[in-house]
Amino acid sequence: MERLWNKNYNKVLAGNFLMYFSFQLLVPLLPIYLSERFGANKQEIGIVLMGYAIASLLIRPFSGYIVDTFNRRKVLLIFYFLFASFFSGYLIAGSLLAFTIIRTLHGIPFGGATVANSTAAIDVLPSSRRAEGIGFYGLSGNLAMAIGPTIGLYFYHGTGNYQMIFALCLVTSLIGLYVMSTVHGVVTSRSQAGIDGSKAPLISKSNKDKVSRPLASLDRFFLTVSTPQAISIVCFAFSYGVVSTYVAIYGQEELGITGGAGLFFTLLATGLILSRFEGAHALRQGKIDYNAKIGIGISAVGFLLFAAIHNEVFFYISAFIIGLGNGHMYPAFSNMFIGMAPNSKRGTANSTILISWDIGIGLGILVGGIVAEHFNYHYSFWTAWAINILGLLIYILHGSRHYLRHRIN
Repeated sequence: MERLWNKNYNKVLAGNFLMYFSFQLLVPLLPIYLSERFGANKQEIGIVLMGYAIASLLIRPFSGYIVDTFNRRKVLLIFYFLFASFFSGYLIAGSLLAFTIIRTLHGIPFGGATVANSTAAIDVLPSSRRAEGIGFYGLSGNLAMAIGPTIGLYFYHGTGNYQMIFALCLVTSLIGLYVMSTVHGVVTSRSQAGIDGSKAPLISKSNKDKVSRPLASLDRFFLTVSTPQAISIVCFAFSYGVVSTYVAIYGQEELGITGGAGLFFTLLATGLILSRFEGAHALRQGKIDYNAKIGIGISAVGFLLFAAIHNEVFFYISAFIIGLGNGHMYPAFSNMFIGMAPNSKRGTANSTILISWDIGIGLGILVGGIVAEHFNYHYSFWTAWAINILGLLIYILHGSRHYLRHRIN
């Protein structure tokens, strides 16, 4: 069996972790920061934070096309450099408007870098270990999503110094940039990607992608065959966006948990790790649909407990269960998107799942903030659970069969 943990794959994992870590350090802190520093209300906080997701969303389709067309390594390093540079803007933003502009623009290089990096991971993976490798690649980002907020909250409660936290984000992302600059084996030309190097419309070597597509074809920017899965991902990301963004301020204001949100993300990470290692065997056997169903079912239980029972014990239990569910669900869906795309559209496949996730996160942040402002956080979390169930029904009733019909063997 080919080696999974090769040097370049390990570097891509590290670079992805550091990028997401530097971003996730701020996720639970920004609502508190905007409230304390600029006096923003809940609805304003939701609007400010949604800008990042919107910018990422707008760049994703084009970044997928760019990654599939140009030198992926150069594209990755350019986006990663810009992503790191924007953290310096947080250090100097002196007004809510300035912070909103910087935060929104920051989403552009983040959207491009995540697409380029996930595609680079596929390039350096041996084909026989790809499904398993995609799962562990996703784990590097999920670990950062869980550990980053914990570290950020630790620094906040220990020092209360936001400038130091912003500086930590800058330094961490620059380290990630250096690591990625040493990666080799990433596709650097159109011919390597299985794309005709001429100026004619892109033509895939796959039997399912023989037809030339016009330059303005939607399929160049969005993997249209994966639409049912994309809609489900929007719903799942909506739920995660609500909970991850407002969990710290909710715990602080309504449960009196001043430092416990860090433990929430730690338990979330523990669930992610356990499920990824357990699910890796199923992915290696090709049980992608099975992993997806297990994951979305477990996640639905976790979000239900979080919304329904408002005490410290279930606050933490639900974190672990949500982590278990997401650890099964997300890598399964990543493999679905890749599995329905020819080699020449790996970037488009990756950008599509990230587009879907961005839409869900952005809507979750916005709607969660509006509902909390007009009602309370309990209603926001019930809304998150309801949307999660909608995504579950869409996948079970249609998405599962659709994937099995359209996957490329």
